[in-house]
Amino acid sequence: MDQATHNKLVSFIWGIADDVLRDLFKRGKYPDVILPMCVIRRMDAVLEPTKQKVLDTRRMLDEAGITEQRAALCAAAGQAFYNTSKFTLDDLKSRGSRQQLLADFEDYLDGFSSNVQDILENFKFRNQLPTLSRSDSLGTLIEKFLDPDIDLSPAGIDNHAMGTVFEELVRKFNEDNNEEAGEHWTPRDAVRLMANLVFLPIAAEIKSGTYLLYDCACGTGGMLTVAEETLAAIAAERGQQIESLLYGQEINPETYAICKADMLLKGEGENADRIVGGAEWSTLSHDAFPAQAFDFMLANPPYGKSWKKDLDTMGGKDGILDPRFKVMHQGKELSLVTRSSDGQMLFLANMASKMNAKSELGSRIAEVHNGSSLFTGDAGQGESNIRRWLIENDWLEAIVALPLNLFYNTGIATYVWVLSNRKPAHRQGKVQIIDASRWFRPLRKNLGKKNCELAPEDIERIGRAFLDFQEPPSPRSSPTPPSATGRSRWNARYGCTAGSPARPSRPCASPPATRTCAPRSTRSSATTCSGISTLWPAPWRRTCLTGRTRARSKACPKTSASGCSTPRPGPATAAWSRPPPGCVASWGTGSSRTTTSSVTGWRPYSGRRGSSSRPPTASGSSRP
Repeated sequence: MDQATHNKLVSFIWGIADDVLRDLFKRGKYPDVILPMCVIRRMDAVLEPTKQKVLDTRRMLDEAGITEQRAALCAAAGQAFYNTSKFTLDDLKSRGSRQQLLADFEDYLDGFSSNVQDILENFKFRNQLPTLSRSDSLGTLIEKFLDPDIDLSPAGIDNHAMGTVFEELVRKFNEDNNEEAGEHWTPRDAVRLMANLVFLPIAAEIKSGTYLLYDCACGTGGMLTVAEETLAAIAAERGQQIESLLYGQEINPETYAICKADMLLKGEGENADRIVGGAEWSTLSHDAFPAQAFDFMLANPPYGKSWKKDLDTMGGKDGILDPRFKVMHQGKELSLVTRSSDGQMLFLANMASKMNAKSELGSRIAEVHNGSSLFTGDAGQGESNIRRWLIENDWLEAIVALPLNLFYNTGIATYVWVLSNRKPAHRQGKVQIIDASRWFRPLRKNLGKKNCELAPEDIERIGRAFLDFQEPPSPRSSPTPPSATGRSRWNARYGCTAGSPARPSRPCASPPATRTCAPRSTRSSATTCSGISTLWPAPWRRTCLTGRTRARSKACPKTSASGCSTPRPGPATAAWSRPPPGCVASWGTGSSRTTTSSVTGWRPYSGRRGSSSRPPTASGSSRP
């Protein structure tokens, strides 16, 4: 199908919404009517040539008393779906009354096979019929979709082209309703980048065979579709014959219905059966594929959303026995259960638990996260344990920082985590960091908060930086400058475990009851944190052992360079955020906070809001 025909079909179907549904439904509800009607019309056209054969087969099976009829009826229809109603959409145009039209249309819908019924139920399409009938718009809607100017039959448009039209309609509806779109729709430019990060590193190793693709939060199925197309294109370039089996799980009923309908419209009935979803199918509490391993996995899970309902369903933090979130690591059980306020890293743990350890290629994962996945959680807590588990197993291959405002409903920083359990030798023990936040193309018109996109050249540039795996030159003297693009770091720098910090060879002095304030311009001190030289800036603030932060005592006036003497509390009541000279504070870059110093009553910078000191960077630079 040429581009002109494609645009004509999309524009015509898009126009039906304004012609028929205006003033009957809110604009955000248009897809609840147009998308299922598009699916129904396409299926009606596909099934029309075999309609009589299906009815005859149904009559024969009923007379024989056979109750399991699906396989025989699908064979008679020649599709993965069928309809046993005596009506077609064309028959319904001639109904004289709206009551009769509504009754016959409902009978027509009831004749579809169970997989189509699942789509209609999750679309909640039947809930819209009374409104359409009372306004006498149901007949008009059917006539619009039967217009001879658009031919949705297989003779006029093949399965792939029909799937493309449907996806374009989904995209337009999502962009038109962009405040909600980002919850279930990932921009295609970001998806193409993720697919490249997954497939390009092993493109030369793709061989003929069957590959399993998985998305644990599949939404409308866009990631699975793009991943399937990317893998097929790579295999075709190398003359390999491959088959992609798609697996997905989605809790939102409407987007699950869109995903499954898209698979059926493209003629991928078996893949549609492997898409599991609906309100009862939460990935965290109800894993649809508990014993399955996958070759390639992509996902954009919800972030910043509570999963307390799932946590309660699973028995609470102490009652969780799910092997995805309770793992054995280095001979000990490690809990990966995160805070109930944000469960995004559990989706990453879920996918990591499904990596294929037996195949030659292993598994590759690309998943989108916000910035909190990089630092939330103290040592020993779920988020930190997930990072530790991934890094100490040497599965984390790269983290790519994406441009701001790339998604529809959020302007926050987002990152793509790339994992592999078959790292090549030159990547082993290292994590590649790519700052792609400035590689984008501005949009001519904002789509919600999305004001930029990844142009093809930007995607190619990021992919090239990922494949080259080279440390760029830096003017800074530090061997690992804080903001270099495409840098590699040793995994040991990222590990974070809870434990007692090492004591220095020289005993630490007890905190004095009084302390002399040096002049403001000279108050700074160098300490050593786990072998990283760090400059601790002044002025200092007092941090109570109860966790509260107090401002500097007013008894210490700002004076000249001669300094001043001010009473300070002893270690039993409060501590200073700066450790005494000679003490070694434990610092783990996998956590946003340090562990408590070995000196009673003293602790290093805690990262609390309001503290005037700054934490040491991973590279040891004093730069904030």
